[in-house]
Amino acid sequence: MKVDLDTSLVDVVGAATAKALGGKLELHTVGDLVRHYPRRYVERGKLSDIAGLAVGDHVTVIATVASAVTRKMQNRRGSLMNAVIRDAKGAELACTFFNAYKVQGIVKVGATLMFSGTVSVYQRGRVSQLQLTHPEFEELEEDSADRPFISIYPATKGVPSSAIGRSVRQVLALLDDPTDPLPETLRESHGLASLGSALRRIHVPQSESERFAAMARLVWDEAFGVQLALSLQRERSLRRPAAPSPRLAGGLLEAFDARLPFTLTPGQVAVGEEIAADLGRPLPMNRLVQGDVGAGKTIVALRAMLQVVDSGRQAAMLAPTEVLATQHARSLRSMLGPLGAGGELGSADNATQVTLLTGSMSTAERRKALLDIQSGAAGIVVGTHAIIEDTVGFAELGLVVVDEQHRFGVEQRDALRGRGERTPHLLVMTATPIPRTVAMTVYGDLEVSALTELPKGRSPIRTTVVPAGEKPSWLERVWARIREEVAGGHQCYVVFPRVGGEYATAKKKSASDEGEEPDEGADSDAEERRPPLAVEDVAPQLAEGPLAGLRIGILHGKLPADEKELRMRAFDAGELDVLMATTVIEVGVDVPNATGMIIMDADRFGLSQLHQLRGRVGRGSAPGVCLLVTDMPAGTTARERLDAIAGTTDGFELARLDLELRREGDILGATQSGTRSGLKLLSLLRHEEVIAETRVVAAHLVASDPGLANHPGLRALVTETVGDEQAAAYLDKV
Repeated sequence: MKVDLDTSLVDVVGAATAKALGGKLELHTVGDLVRHYPRRYVERGKLSDIAGLAVGDHVTVIATVASAVTRKMQNRRGSLMNAVIRDAKGAELACTFFNAYKVQGIVKVGATLMFSGTVSVYQRGRVSQLQLTHPEFEELEEDSADRPFISIYPATKGVPSSAIGRSVRQVLALLDDPTDPLPETLRESHGLASLGSALRRIHVPQSESERFAAMARLVWDEAFGVQLALSLQRERSLRRPAAPSPRLAGGLLEAFDARLPFTLTPGQVAVGEEIAADLGRPLPMNRLVQGDVGAGKTIVALRAMLQVVDSGRQAAMLAPTEVLATQHARSLRSMLGPLGAGGELGSADNATQVTLLTGSMSTAERRKALLDIQSGAAGIVVGTHAIIEDTVGFAELGLVVVDEQHRFGVEQRDALRGRGERTPHLLVMTATPIPRTVAMTVYGDLEVSALTELPKGRSPIRTTVVPAGEKPSWLERVWARIREEVAGGHQCYVVFPRVGGEYATAKKKSASDEGEEPDEGADSDAEERRPPLAVEDVAPQLAEGPLAGLRIGILHGKLPADEKELRMRAFDAGELDVLMATTVIEVGVDVPNATGMIIMDADRFGLSQLHQLRGRVGRGSAPGVCLLVTDMPAGTTARERLDAIAGTTDGFELARLDLELRREGDILGATQSGTRSGLKLLSLLRHEEVIAETRVVAAHLVASDPGLANHPGLRALVTETVGDEQAAAYLDKV
């Protein structure tokens, strides 16, 4: 019996095994299974002996469980397992598992397993012993001793790595080599193995060189598929002309520059010149401006919008939340002064109008905003996703500014760029900096500019991890610190990961709960923990307890728009001492008098989120303090992440760490991180050279064959990389 990549697993491994593989792993065909690559390998000759271990070693040992005792944890919900393992030479090592109920069915006396982790030391009185804290462990296959490498697969409950490995080898024995999508000349010029060889050797390598060659080919395919899709998109976007908007003497931009109370940084000037040149061309600008928190991106965007308005066209700024959209509209009006008060008493002669459009506006407010936009009276329009709706008509949209790009994907950018007969220019801003080559991949349809310096006058921010689970008294000090900041005439934020209500429904992001992020930073042990803290539950307790007497406000995405605006204005005006909020205040909120940022359950957030939140303080003359409260114990991944952010304020370095710790996500669609990624091996950080190489090759191919009509194998590669629907959009609309 011979099979191909489309063969159902039921026909090869049997109904019961196929059903197990098709569950959480979603492996249904032979192709699905052979593309389920090992996550790591263990070389038999490099296994560690327990007797020779030292503190700090990262080790892999094969050992038998000699004892295993489970007990309740004192300071956290859940149970702890203390085990002793013994290798073939009789040496013993202690192991500790935090989520005992998950492991006790496998880590049991008499079981021989493979354990991996970092050796630490446990001290009890005068006695110390080496141990592995929450090590990874794998069941061993019966015939694993016959192979030089043990392949470890991403597994799930009921489908261990060993079972996946057996099924993979069963399939490979029957699989015909698939048709290779890469032309032979391309493979030879880049020194790439054939696809059939790569798929076999990635699973059952006989040597390091075989494994590296297989990995190199499969990584190249993923990078090439991404770059082909992005090249096709760039080619498509350039086929529609844009309305040139060159700089005009005596216009709004010139008047705005003249009234600026400060000097632009050299970076702002340089990026402004790049944007001005792009706007003056008949080809659509597609530019990403990235900069750390407080780098001055809003000024850069406003100057671009004024250049477009000077040419008689409109500019739209899209923000991810109503709070941020409202803040932007207020900030733009403030910076423009009489230049942004078109149609009002006291406005400048050539003034434009800044109009806000959000989904929760009243019917009358929305009708007036739509009329101002349609008539062209609104030169600058600020809003949320509501701007994308078909019911919003512009007189002539010349520029779209997208703020916080990590919340919007390629598909949403296309929805805006498709407006009108001529394509609007596109300027994307993000305060989540990423390495340049990574940016070229994640935002492959965009040119990249970076603001690497901060404006003068920004105050330092000191960040401290508060281990409330281990040292409860430290939490009391947190509330005392808030009182000290308020007594000094300043204000504080307290941020929670959840709004309130039932945890089962709160775990899913609600459309009405805009601005709140899912539990992206949660530790893998989250199932054992209490539910994430909620602002509506905890704020009243704090107001009646340690923060009694302070003026406290609550802000989250589920509040009505007018109430959110009132509370944000009250905090901005100094009428509130403490703002208890969710991540709705993550970006764009600028209150110079706020100096304290307390983040509860900080381990529930991603690094970039924490950095964004931290950037809400220290925006005035007084230094800021950020306290990261967590109940996760030392030695866990969650604590390592928090220690990393406490150790640096460099947003570019943190973004790199964030990418190392999290999956890159669906870089071509609306989701920018998480489990939707179709990429299994490609790492935006480790494979920067491959990404740059495939970008050049893809651009050359698409330029010579815009729809890839002469390369059916490459069309199939694009489809495999980005999915049928998106591939059809890229391949058929050229």
